[in-house]
Amino acid sequence: MLTTLKRIVQEVNQIPGLEPALERLATLVRETMEVDSCSIYLADHKNQVLVLKATDGLEKSAINKVKLNFNEGLIGLVVQREEPLNIENAPIHPRFKHYPEVNEDAFFAFIGTPIIHQRKVLGVISMQQKSIRRFTEDEESFLVTLATQIGLEIANAEIRGVLDVNSETNFDAHKSINGLPGAPGLALGQAVVLNMKHELSQLIARKTTDQPKEVDRYRKAVELTRTQVDRLSDNLGDSLPEDVKAIFQLYHQLLDANSLGREVEQKIRENWDAASSLKLVVENYAAKFAAMEDPYMQERAVDIVDLSNRILHNIMNGSGSPTNTDRNIPENAILVAREVSAPMLAEFSAEKLKGIVSIEGSNNSHAAILARAMGVPAVMGLRGVPLSLLNHQELFVDGYSGLVVLAPEEQARTEFLQLIADEEALVKRIESESDRPAISEDGCEMTLLVNAGLSAGLEMEQNKQGAGVGLYRTEIPFMLRERFPSEQEQFELYHSLLSAHPDKEMTMRTLDVGGDKPLSYFPISEENPFLGWRGIRLTLDHPEIFLVQVRAMLKASIGLKNLHILLPMVSSISEIDESNRLIKQAFDEVEEDALKTGKVLSKPAIGVMLEVPAILFQLELIAEKVDFFSVGTNDLTQYLLAVDRNNSRVAQLYSSYHPSVLIALNQIVQTSKRCNIPVTVCGELAGEPSGVLILMAMGYRKLSMNAHSLRKINWVIRNVSMKELEALLSEILSCAGPENVKTIVDQYLELKGLGGLVRAGS
Repeated sequence: MLTTLKRIVQEVNQIPGLEPALERLATLVRETMEVDSCSIYLADHKNQVLVLKATDGLEKSAINKVKLNFNEGLIGLVVQREEPLNIENAPIHPRFKHYPEVNEDAFFAFIGTPIIHQRKVLGVISMQQKSIRRFTEDEESFLVTLATQIGLEIANAEIRGVLDVNSETNFDAHKSINGLPGAPGLALGQAVVLNMKHELSQLIARKTTDQPKEVDRYRKAVELTRTQVDRLSDNLGDSLPEDVKAIFQLYHQLLDANSLGREVEQKIRENWDAASSLKLVVENYAAKFAAMEDPYMQERAVDIVDLSNRILHNIMNGSGSPTNTDRNIPENAILVAREVSAPMLAEFSAEKLKGIVSIEGSNNSHAAILARAMGVPAVMGLRGVPLSLLNHQELFVDGYSGLVVLAPEEQARTEFLQLIADEEALVKRIESESDRPAISEDGCEMTLLVNAGLSAGLEMEQNKQGAGVGLYRTEIPFMLRERFPSEQEQFELYHSLLSAHPDKEMTMRTLDVGGDKPLSYFPISEENPFLGWRGIRLTLDHPEIFLVQVRAMLKASIGLKNLHILLPMVSSISEIDESNRLIKQAFDEVEEDALKTGKVLSKPAIGVMLEVPAILFQLELIAEKVDFFSVGTNDLTQYLLAVDRNNSRVAQLYSSYHPSVLIALNQIVQTSKRCNIPVTVCGELAGEPSGVLILMAMGYRKLSMNAHSLRKINWVIRNVSMKELEALLSEILSCAGPENVKTIVDQYLELKGLGGLVRAGS
């Protein structure tokens, strides 16, 4: 069965255009399963109907004409139940509905299964038989397995239809892609794709109207590829193994005009562009080789694709496609990448970067945190969307809802520009009052600090109303280098921050790499990095790294009293004891040097990040060994809910508003009060209006957030009442789910006239 499924899916994937692919799929299924009919219906959620899109066995003239409401017929019942339906005599079933257009009077046996992608029913695939019988378990299993495999392809094909003017697949006029909210805000601009590799598998087939130009593009690319292959062969010398020589001989045969070239140019004459023509021809050949039983011939499929990717690269670059070194960044750039990194962000000036779209990652991946720190709207987790689909397109990015709209029409574009203008007006209003103290209507004073890391000095200068740095992510300077920074380099960096704001507390977290924050020069390969070697675990295993960093911090603080050192990913008291021992060792060394020069080294405050659930049950013991707590709500949420915050497949389950997370946060602040130990919240929750209201109600009085959020949170605090918030707390903590919590808090924000901060991505 598995081999058959692979063959069917592979063949269907090679067909450009959704409707021809579905038509071929219906035929393959009918022939393979030896049934009398196979039909495919797709869901039009906008109009709440199921449209017959392909059939082999029913009346083909009914395609695109027969439309069933979601609650109609057996097909509608499959959608409602979201599971397979296997009926031996369909016409006598109470939900059976007769459609004369499809001419199914002769059919009795029926089986249908939903096609689902990311919890959304995309359609139904069904088989029918003229005899009265029940389909076997093997037949049902085959259809279910096939439906799971084609779900992603259908989702992608519908998206691709947006930009393919020759496609007939766009029956629901889809122009939007739903991702995950990464960083709040709205942006309209031109997509600039980084780290896009030219691969046939990722290419979207497109039509052309200039056949001679495309033939010329293809021929020039082949000539360039032939030169490159010759160079590769020459560089390897004459002592090549026979199998390697055979590969180069195959390459030369394929590059011959009478081989691939003839068929590619024929596709161009059928109005496909050069790259698409290459894709259609090569993937057909590759599939034939891969299907052969001879292992040697199967491997040749890999060679064909590799060579063709080289040709494709030359077609794309030869056509003027931008590269990372020569592209011109537009004034309203939307950075698009498979996974956004800090070095990528560095390529864009703050004035030009209007938005970020990351194919991988979730709303709490490192890329999203960077976006929020910069105040740039971001959408994450557009799984399965090819980069080439987005490149150079005008995009509307809604970081509140996770929506990306491709090439918006004029009316929609006007509406988006108005939304952006409304948001800018709200920002101006907030900034006009940013110099006022963060005190609630009834006199509750809050301390607001800044999370820093990209450019701590600049972030502090731009937000002088902050009381200091509640979290300085020291790993970001490590990530921007090609080696570990020296003790002197770290000293200069830390001293510039500490000395620039001597009257403000500066909390520096020791190196926290691993998980979603790798170092290119210190690779860590783990099956489950978030539960692996990261944070304090890594640096305690490498005391030479830990001691160098702590000494640099201490040297930078000589003559000052504002250094706080924060330990990440602590999960046991023994880790605190070992960290304290090493910090004392470094302190004694630095103090001795300081005394020789007549300077004073003050003892820094030592704190732990509360992010591993196990440590929450030992808070009273830990309070005796440290000076403060800092709650990292991002990882605490991740570990409490067992949800990888970087995995967009489960990211919808990640929410710091989950009642269990809020109950844990409430217990932390109550324990901290009993132990008389300061506690700060430095996770993303502290920078969200709804989150701040809940934290205030619990009793938190120190919050650290991205600099961009500081003015907004200050404004929120000054417009709410502590007495009213405390009255909501018991109701919030007794909620069944995060959506209930958000409803309560959003209603309060609306009541207080802060509704401009409550958006649904409209």
